Amino acid sequence: MKKGLIGIIVLVVLVGLVGMSYISARNSMAVKSNQVDAAFSAIDVDLQRRADLIPNLVASVKGYAKVETDVLTKIAEARSGLLQARTPDEKLAANDRLSTAILPLTRMQEAYPDLKSNQQFMRLEDELSGTENRIAVTRKRYNDAILDYNNTIAVFPNSLWASIGGFKPKTTYYQADPGSKSAPKVDFGS
Repeated sequence: MKKGLIGIIVLVVLVGLVGMSYISARNSMAVKSNQVDAAFSAIDVDLQRRADLIPNLVASVKGYAKVETDVLTKIAEARSGLLQARTPDEKLAANDRLSTAILPLTRMQEAYPDLKSNQQFMRLEDELSGTENRIAVTRKRYNDAILDYNNTIAVFPNSLWASIGGFKPKTTYYQADPGSKSAPKVDFGS
């Protein structure tokens, strides 16, 4: 009888330990999954901030550089695409299009010295530059959160608990636009 009772106690303790391991791992994976979502939300907030700055910047620049309507139109269209994007993939792609559309604005500033003396333009340019830096930081945090989550669900015994709990790897890392990897051509000859 004593051996049977000891066996039952050992079995109950083992089941309890396995259960506690599952609960602990599941809670950890849920927290990390939420951190990925929060990190993406931070990117979304910064992208919205940038999208909100664009109309002011465009209006300011239009007053001083009427010849560059094509650049300004592309920026406005890219901003519109960003505001209409719904899924993370759509938002990241729209963000890349907006980043590409903004690049000629810097060249336009070099071509029109009057823009440099305009305080409003300089203030908006500083805001946009700060926002771009914030976006870069939040993108890195987002990628780090995905890496942490994916590592957590990949290691043993979490991999067992992840499959039982329905946790899947997240694959929507932020990646830079392939065009941004090559240096822009600057021509001061014209």
